Amino acid sequence: MAARVLITRRMPEVAAEILQEAGLSVELLPPREEGSPAALRERVRGCTALLATLRERIDRDVLEAAGPALRVVANCAVGFDNIDVPACTARGVRVTNTPDVLTDATADLAWALVLAAARRVVEGDQLVRSGRWAGWEPLQLLGLELTGATLGVIGAGRIGAAVARRSLGFRMRVFYCDVRPNPQLEAEVGAQQCELERLLRASDVVSLHVPLTMQNVHLIGAAQLAQMKPTAVLVNTSRGPVIDEAALVDALRTGRIAAAGLDVYENEPRLAPGLAELPNVVLLPHLGSATTETRRRMAAMAAENVVAVLAGRPPPNPVNLRQGLDVESARFAGA
Repeated sequence: MAARVLITRRMPEVAAEILQEAGLSVELLPPREEGSPAALRERVRGCTALLATLRERIDRDVLEAAGPALRVVANCAVGFDNIDVPACTARGVRVTNTPDVLTDATADLAWALVLAAARRVVEGDQLVRSGRWAGWEPLQLLGLELTGATLGVIGAGRIGAAVARRSLGFRMRVFYCDVRPNPQLEAEVGAQQCELERLLRASDVVSLHVPLTMQNVHLIGAAQLAQMKPTAVLVNTSRGPVIDEAALVDALRTGRIAAAGLDVYENEPRLAPGLAELPNVVLLPHLGSATTETRRRMAAMAAENVVAVLAGRPPPNPVNLRQGLDVESARFAGA
């Protein structure tokens, strides 16, 4: 009997094609059951592999429902905060993700948000569509000039570095905050590493690119927003809980900062009260990797991770090993 793989949400067909070509039995969670924790626990029973997305919480309940046959959870995302990685490791279940392939798409979208928020693009669009626009005015919708401004990148990994590189066309000064130095980025764009407080005080645009960890929850709260320039723009394409959304609403409403561009939210898909009513924030529905080619490559990579594990090979993109967790020893540790 072929190993069973459950795909939790509709995605590019290439994922199922790769799995089927490897001789695996593929089951798709029906559209009406997508997002249902109960349906996921029911459908995952006896599966050998789970191909999930960031929308599904893969916790101990899901792992217990799957049973001892489960060998790999392949996340179709670069982040994996939706997965209880230690619990997977304790059960000898590999966890994988899809890094690299979405770097450029997400960096492009971050800049779309920077430009839209800084130059008040959405406000202008709404003004024209409303029929209230009476023509050009000297003081109409004045925004932030990006050429020669200062960019602050919080998290200088693949995506953060790609965002910083795109600032070269605007001749921006770049600061970055990260636990590790990035000599390559410093050489390429003249970026300077600094502490968070200095970055916030100096930057005209602040762009967030950190993973969601316990340490990064509300990394940007009321105190940090108060350190930013009143003319500054804040952009988040990482994970929503990195920003205290209620504090951001207050900062935008009172003019503590000028504008924000968000692709992710603290309690996604719900928004903090008052956020949607603010004119000085651009809101997108988590589109960071949403290009046809990028989503196809993500689906293919997730499937290839599954195939590798079930064939007894190391997966191309292991999460357990990067976190220093020994999945093989845990398999026989009586967990």
